Amino acid sequence: MTPHHKNLFSLNKLSYIKGGKPNVDCILCAIVAKHKDIVNLLVAEGMDTAVCVNKYPYNSGHILIFPKRHITDYRDLSSGERREMDGLLAKSLDVLESLYSPAGYNAGFNMGDSAGASIQHLHVHVIPRYRNELGFIDIVGGAKIIVEDPSITMKKLREAFRGFSMK
Repeated sequence: MTPHHKNLFSLNKLSYIKGGKPNVDCILCAIVAKHKDIVNLLVAEGMDTAVCVNKYPYNSGHILIFPKRHITDYRDLSSGERREMDGLLAKSLDVLESLYSPAGYNAGFNMGDSAGASIQHLHVHVIPRYRNELGFIDIVGGAKIIVEDPSITMKKLREAFRGFSMK
């Protein structure tokens, strides 16, 4: 990872939400296209779907699974995309289990602005959850301490997904 890309991981999420987003039509489409100005967050790809790390994770191992085709509604997935996303979800849970041993997971879609979808491209969040993850600082300051830099998570996941192919 170049120093330029390493700095991109340290951007503040609040600045991102307030408009400090990359100048692309869709961040997930740009990631799949390996756009030169976007950090390559991909850790695995199928024919029609992909997995990337979340640049602003809620927990270590937080990933996104999404169709390569730009859609915003789950009902617009083809049966093949749906099957492939399901396969990537199952494989991702195995990979996350082997790397992080979480106590559980949250997995879900945010569809529409009112549901919290800050990216207008259908994706499922997979968030590993850990026992006793809330601490004093979380409760008092409303802050969340991330134990692992997303670039390290990405490296681990790429290694764990190596050899896995749905193509």
